Amino acid sequence: MRKALLFAAFVCAAATALAEVGPPSDLPAQAQGASRIVVGQISDVQSRFETNRFGDQLIVSTLVVEVLETLKGPEVPQIQVDVEGGTVGELTLKVSDLPAFERGERAVFFLEGEEPFQPHGRGRGLLKLTSDDRVEGNNATLDDVRGEIRSALLQGGR
Repeated sequence: MRKALLFAAFVCAAATALAEVGPPSDLPAQAQGASRIVVGQISDVQSRFETNRFGDQLIVSTLVVEVLETLKGPEVPQIQVDVEGGTVGELTLKVSDLPAFERGERAVFFLEGEEPFQPHGRGRGLLKLTSDDRVEGNNATLDDVRGEIRSALLQGGR
């Protein structure tokens, strides 16, 4: 039993390590499904309590994003994106499938809906960038992501 658990842990760790090499595997689908894709920098985060469609009270943060580059959709200087999670007073909500953002951070945003936009595919639609233009937790560079997006949009006719 102990060997089986160790083997399962090793397989999970190896799969995670392999998943972190290159652009995220669902990038073409994300690119085709999103109504907008921008590279942007967070200039402000405003968190508040909100009730979702199921009647649950949660914290939602509106990210004010300065658009640095538009990869899909109309070009605008700034957008707002709502993501679940954040801090109101002394209460913090962390959502397991969504990254938390702070002022100054950069990301590639795959968006849907109207402003304030929603991430397309929840956390898969938010690719945080490191200071050296790599996708956080991944070996892919911003140039890799741009190339995958452009290729997917050309193949998809958008």
